Amino acid sequence: MTAQEIRRAYLKFFESKKHKVIDRASLYLEDDPTILFTGSGMQPLIPYLLGKEHPDGVRLVNSQTCIRAQDIDEVGDNRHTTFFEMLGNWSLGDYFKEDQIKWFFEFLVDVVGLDPNKIYVSCFIGSKEHGIPRDDEKVWQKLFESKGIDAKIVEVGSAKDGDKKGMQGGRIFFYDDGENWWSRNGGLDTTPMGDPCGPDSEVFYDFGEQNHDNSYGQPHPASDSGRFMEIGNQVFMQYQRTDAGFVPLKKQNVDFGGGLERISAAAIDSPDVFKISLLWPIIEKLEELSGKKYGSHTNSMRIIADHLRGATFLAVDGVVPSNKEQGYVMRRLIRRAMVKAFDLGVEQNFLEQIVPVIADLYHDDFPEVAKNREKIIETLVKEEKAFRQTLKKGLKEFNKKTTIGGYGYDEYDKNEYDQSPKTITKQLSGEVIFYLYDTCGFPVELSKEEAFKRDIKIADDADEVFQKLMMEQRERSQTAAKGAFKGGLVDHEPDTIKHHTATHLMYEALRQVLGPDVIQRGSKVTSDRTRFDFSHPEKMTDEQKAEVEKIVNEQISKDLKVSFKEYPTQEAFKMGAKGAFGDKYADTVKVYTMGADGEKPFSVEICGGPHVDHTNQLAEGGKKFKITKEKSSSAGIRRIEASLL
Repeated sequence: MTAQEIRRAYLKFFESKKHKVIDRASLYLEDDPTILFTGSGMQPLIPYLLGKEHPDGVRLVNSQTCIRAQDIDEVGDNRHTTFFEMLGNWSLGDYFKEDQIKWFFEFLVDVVGLDPNKIYVSCFIGSKEHGIPRDDEKVWQKLFESKGIDAKIVEVGSAKDGDKKGMQGGRIFFYDDGENWWSRNGGLDTTPMGDPCGPDSEVFYDFGEQNHDNSYGQPHPASDSGRFMEIGNQVFMQYQRTDAGFVPLKKQNVDFGGGLERISAAAIDSPDVFKISLLWPIIEKLEELSGKKYGSHTNSMRIIADHLRGATFLAVDGVVPSNKEQGYVMRRLIRRAMVKAFDLGVEQNFLEQIVPVIADLYHDDFPEVAKNREKIIETLVKEEKAFRQTLKKGLKEFNKKTTIGGYGYDEYDKNEYDQSPKTITKQLSGEVIFYLYDTCGFPVELSKEEAFKRDIKIADDADEVFQKLMMEQRERSQTAAKGAFKGGLVDHEPDTIKHHTATHLMYEALRQVLGPDVIQRGSKVTSDRTRFDFSHPEKMTDEQKAEVEKIVNEQISKDLKVSFKEYPTQEAFKMGAKGAFGDKYADTVKVYTMGADGEKPFSVEICGGPHVDHTNQLAEGGKKFKITKEKSSSAGIRRIEASLL
């Protein structure tokens, strides 16, 4: 089956199971400030997974276009892409594990035609510490037995344990929460308070022992060694983390996601996703334009095909290249594809020939592609022409700066110079990278790629020097210290700090009044107000708003001490610190607490700061906390604006 046929078959299959096909969401969700792009099928459905009633019922299915910008640097191997389609089906308090597992297995084997002997699965091993039982393998065993397969169980533990234990003749593998537990921030101990969560069961396709890289240890499904590829993940949202531990949700949900590209690769028994019907025609066009073969230039051709496919769909959804946020990622995708094309010897504009190929692959199943075809081509070609001039200028300057004795090289011993460039230590400095970026608009990553291509070493302190120069430039460009953002993140103006502190108090007050399901979805703080987005299915009553105001003002008058300590992220979540839904955290975080000495803190929250030292500072000048506006931000998300007045 082609990828297009698999997509259609999947939607039809779940329609037969009484699911409603819903439209894909835009890659760019304007109403959700917490995420850059739609990165999974479940993101647009979060309010409904949290309890809001969906207008199309309790059984839903779609194919969601996704972009994960964090994977840009991974593209080039045989399985990573920044743009992909996620086949997804959901049960909102309806069917659960048995039906989901049975249906997905049926789809893979009986509809797509995968060999069941090449299918392996993983399940959650349980946690005695957290009172969560081990998943039951009986459903999987019964399905494999129906195909004449003896499904042996292997108790693995962690993925690292799997590297040592290997296959052991297993078919069903039990892993710990590092592999088979879903929350928005990883395992059990890092599951944020109030969040839905639960075990998951992953499905893997075996491409054979010949694809295993021995440097990864023994083969097993959760290894990245190349033998196995995850083609689907069934998340069973059945718990919520509370102060009392992990408690069962009133409504248990199923959230399934399976990569169309990966399932399609399994369907043709190829570990290379770029050989599927949605990507191979782009590769063939690149071979035609460059006169080069894919087998000799796989990295460059994969990057071009992936990046231009992603940029095409961003254009479909109305994003235009720019230097900010979504537009910046789009610009980076286009420009990186152009540099890789330059490596292939394609030095002339070529997007006008490639983008129509991509559009043709999707226009039958995505009417918006056909409708906006000319606009899509125009958007990408315009950016290509503009960057072509930047690229020429940047490469010319790069050559100047990295000529022998040029500004970009470290000092070398001229006595060692024997007319052979190989005898000279070449090193690209942070100063040159900044110069090319600042003066020529030449992207940092392209400077590094050019250096790598020419065997020029990048100075160890290049990134540090570049960031220092960027910071100095920002400081020079600031017209006034007051109201300036420190580090590009937080406004340090005193009234802004006060409103920031008030936001923490309000967050906890909202949870006390509306319940623990309230989760922060975004915020923006200025010197005269705070804007706060949070999950809640309905409009707040006047009584609820008044109660929130009362609680916040009481905590202000108590003159609570505000302090912070740094903790490992896992420990921070374990102690009950709250975060914002969708945020990713470093290994170590600041945790701010607001409370009286010797008493349980009123607020415990992960935050970069800054805050006032004591809450009564918010009342200076006789000010009180006041909610000035409460409205819908998007489906299942409410927005509050509040001020100290």
